[in-house]
This record gives sequence, structure tokens and C-alpha cells, in this order.
Amino acid sequence: MTCRPAAQFVVITEVRANVGMAVDDVVVEEQLLTIGVFARRSRLSLRALRLYDHLGLLSPAVVDPDTGYRRYRDDQLFTARLIVGLRRLDMPLSDVARVLSGPREVGVEVLEEYWAAVERRLAFQRGLAERLGESLRGGQTRFPAFTVLEREVPETILLSEIKAVDLPALRATVTGAIARLTRRAADHGGAVGGPMVFFHGEVNEDSDGPVEVGIPVRTASAATRREPAQLQAYVTVTRAQWEWPQILSAYDAVEEWIRQHQRTGVGAAREVYRVGIDPVAAEPAEEVCDVAVPIVAARR
Repeated sequence: MTCRPAAQFVVITEVRANVGMAVDDVVVEEQLLTIGVFARRSRLSLRALRLYDHLGLLSPAVVDPDTGYRRYRDDQLFTARLIVGLRRLDMPLSDVARVLSGPREVGVEVLEEYWAAVERRLAFQRGLAERLGESLRGGQTRFPAFTVLEREVPETILLSEIKAVDLPALRATVTGAIARLTRRAADHGGAVGGPMVFFHGEVNEDSDGPVEVGIPVRTASAATRREPAQLQAYVTVTRAQWEWPQILSAYDAVEEWIRQHQRTGVGAAREVYRVGIDPVAAEPAEEVCDVAVPIVAARR
């Protein structure tokens, strides 16, 4: 029995020569690592290597067509160790792909944007943990400074879509629905207000809503519904406060105001967006939406 070296081996690819081919064109030599050695040196499991190959993140340099053996180049260790580091930051594989697919300066931008979002999320979660601790100790729960106001909202004709959606898919689902509904609004006299996102249930790691996305339109049809006239308690949210999970503080502030003022919420919480404002591109201090909850009017 012939044993292959543990660390590396020499692949000799024979190319059948056509008439006139030089001898140097016939044999190509390259030093490659077995998948086991590459796994140990990269600190990735065999399962992870197969997954990253399937996703196109890190494909073997050579796959034997007869045996299926995978071989890697030594210089692929940089990519493998980069993936290891990014995953230790809990970076989603979709973002890892963005880091790897473009020039290095683009990868740096993706990494910096991702980590800035992580720090914002951690800051929110730190504050939330402190508020929940105060509540458990019997103290009064504090919320970030939001000014809760009331307003009367007239009946609205709404062209909408409703769908169960999990948290990772929420933004893409809402963005896609707004684009579709905006196009369809032309058949209903055009849009007469900014997009609305209704949360008929929680959207988090354990719950999938459902979520309804709507565009206020001028004329009704079988495809529209009527949102009744109502009194709302609401807060205005800036771009800096809009990112998840920071925006949850706005919902908490409205709910706490309702409780403290002994009012009753009577409908789905919703985000009402400004006309012509793209929240993603807005400046940090720019107002992008209101978080609102329909309430029962106070007794006289």
C-alpha cells in the first residue's frame, strides 16, 4: 500500500499533447494540501469547509473527479482564517461573502459597517438589561427621551400586503413590498402619504408577525382596505434611532405612556414613514418615521 504524505503532495496533471505542443505544456506541477491538513491549519472543520465550498466562499483548488478528494492551495489559508475571524464576530455568511467578493477596501467597509451596527445593538441591549433589572427590583422603568404626542388620523384607503416574516428577512420584505405597492398605487389615483408598516404580532427571533405593509391611496378597489379614523399616541424617530433594535425603545416609550396615562391601545402598532425619505440614506438626525399606536380617547 502506498501512503500519501500527511502534509502535502504533488499533483501532476497530464495534458495529452496535440501535434506541435511543447513538452513544457504537457506537465504542470503544484503543491496542494489535503482537506484534513487544510482543516487543521485553517482551524475549520471538514463540515465547515464543505459548507463554504457549497456557498462559494472557499472552494478547493482541485477536486479529484474519481474520488471526490478536495485539495487546497497554501495561499487559501488567508481566506480560510479570515472567514474564521469574521464568524467569531458573528458576522452572517451573506456579509462574509460581501467581504470576500470585492476589493479589500470594500471588505474593510463592510466589516466597519457591520461592527458599527453591532456596537449600536449592544448599547441598546445594555440599556435594556439595565431597565429590566430596575423593573425586576421593583423600581420604575426608565426609557430613553421620547416625546409622546397624540393626534387624530382620518380614515385612510390602504393598498397593502400582509405576510409572516422572521427578523432576518424583515427589511428586505418591507422594502420589496413598498416597491410593488408604489407601482400599483398609480392604478388607485396615486399615493397620498408615506408607507406604513403594521406589526400585527411581534417580529423577533421567536415570532414572525405577521407584518402588513401599506401605501395610502386616493381611490378604493377590491384590492384595498379602509383603516378607520382613529386617535393615535406616537413618537417621532430619527435615522439614528431607527435601526433595529434601537427602534424598540420608541415602541417601549409609547406603550409606557399609554400605561401611565391609563389609556388603552386598540390596534396594531405601526411605523408611518415620511414621504420621499429613504431611511437607509437619511442623515442621523433626520426624522424618518413615527411609531404610533391607536388608542381610546380619554374619558371626559
